[in-house]
Amino acid sequence: MSMECFVFFGVLTFLLTTNRADVFTDALDCLLGESCVLPCSFQPGAEVIVHWIQLADSPAHSYYHDQDQLGHQNPRFRDRTSLFKNQISGGNASLLLSGVKVEDEGRYKCYTSTVDHNKETFIHLNVYAPVLKVDIQQAENKITCSSEGIYPEPQLTWSIDPPPNETITVHQTEQKLYNISSSLNVKVTDVEYNCTVSTGRNKMAATLFKQTSLSGSRKETTMRCTSSKSPPTGLIWRFNHSQIIVSDGSVMKEWMQQVKSVSPSGNLTLKDLSTDHDGIYTCELRTAEGTYVTNTFLRIEHSQGNVSNLIYIVIIPIAIAVAVGMLVYCKKKKGCSSKEPGESGEPEELTGMNKNEGEQ
Repeated sequence: MSMECFVFFGVLTFLLTTNRADVFTDALDCLLGESCVLPCSFQPGAEVIVHWIQLADSPAHSYYHDQDQLGHQNPRFRDRTSLFKNQISGGNASLLLSGVKVEDEGRYKCYTSTVDHNKETFIHLNVYAPVLKVDIQQAENKITCSSEGIYPEPQLTWSIDPPPNETITVHQTEQKLYNISSSLNVKVTDVEYNCTVSTGRNKMAATLFKQTSLSGSRKETTMRCTSSKSPPTGLIWRFNHSQIIVSDGSVMKEWMQQVKSVSPSGNLTLKDLSTDHDGIYTCELRTAEGTYVTNTFLRIEHSQGNVSNLIYIVIIPIAIAVAVGMLVYCKKKKGCSSKEPGESGEPEELTGMNKNEGEQ
């Protein structure tokens, strides 16, 4: 057996047989995907030994003979652990764990030893992935609230208690994160719906406001988002629930001719509209507090200018044509009644015969 294995297994045997002193227990929350420091300190001395062990698992990190000893490290921790080497001599045995995973959650033991002292410190590492965004959407008479990439398992609640015909679906991904969704079948949409997704560490809400109607001008029309005290962190405008108009400041190519401006508060101004743009416009405004969704049914009005153009283009030419036709008819009528005798168009023989009969 090599000296390294002898030292390693000797230390593990010592951990099980020796009397433990100065044992501390603490809880630590670590954000998924980020780096996290598991604290551990000891009384400085010679021949320092450090073992970090995730209980019921292989060692996460070992240090002795003045260098890292990673031959028995669990492969899951490979290239993700390190000690603060320049601080070990001063009694700092803290472990830096990078790229935190859900599998890292659990109880850890930090064992430190010198020629004079030994110590065990226990830390329970809790991994969390907070609720970052809650979506709420409406399609016909169905309202859906959802959120993704959460840990630990979240809960979803509606402001309406009990919610009508509620269905909740929870799915855990391969990365052990949770996706949650809930749908309501509603008969009316003239009320406000609010849903909240929460864990033990944070929560976020989404609000769907009742739909409003707006008569818009072809030339220019402005639709408003529901205002919020917090500054927007994201904004999406949709047409008929599916077609994206604006997403976080970027205007989609097919809407560049119609989008005039987007205000800092999220209000959308459109121009050069036609009846093809009649429909439902959805503003999804995200803030640090939650998501706010506003639906506006827009109907484009026929402007007076268009009526005037119709008069000039169609009605007036028809009126002129009718007037000209009547004038021509009247002239012909007048010409017929003012002709002299002999100009009636009758044959001359017949005219003369009538004249002689009159004389007799």
